[in-house]
Amino acid sequence: MAHRDNHYEAAFEDYLRCRGWPYVAVDETKKAIFADAKIKSFDFLVYSSAGANLLVDVKGRKFPDGVRGGHRGASKAWENWVTREDVEGLAEWEKVFGAGFQAVLVFAYWLQGPPQRSPFADVHLFRGRHYAFAAVTMAEYAVAARPRSAKWQTLAMPGGELARRAKDVAAFL
Repeated sequence: MAHRDNHYEAAFEDYLRCRGWPYVAVDETKKAIFADAKIKSFDFLVYSSAGANLLVDVKGRKFPDGVRGGHRGASKAWENWVTREDVEGLAEWEKVFGAGFQAVLVFAYWLQGPPQRSPFADVHLFRGRHYAFAAVTMAEYAVAARPRSAKWQTLAMPGGELARRAKDVAAFL
């Protein structure tokens, strides 16, 4: 397992490793072949035995405990904002890799409450924290996302929409 400072990416990598799914962690410092291109890098190339190989960009978010958060917590639970550059970069990488590869956003949720109260069937324990991973294709996300901040160039899919569209990572593999 590569040394990762981002605990969300490290948790996702551990999740992949524990399930025996083959993957390559992308090292942003070694992308010299595309040095002249201004394409934002993705985080993992995950090989699939059932369908397209995945170009994964991991986005870490906290998933609030619904009991403490009340209605406000419920609306923020499926927080899923990304930058416009994230979506454009994934679309470009999908073109570079071509047929047989699909760009996917994986929202790595660090569960803030007990895992039994989360809406996720598959919860992963990593370094004493519980995580759940919700995956959505970049194409689906791009269609449903709306501008969140013009200043920061961010987009977000309505939380309920992500809850309906997101799949377990295993569904892609």
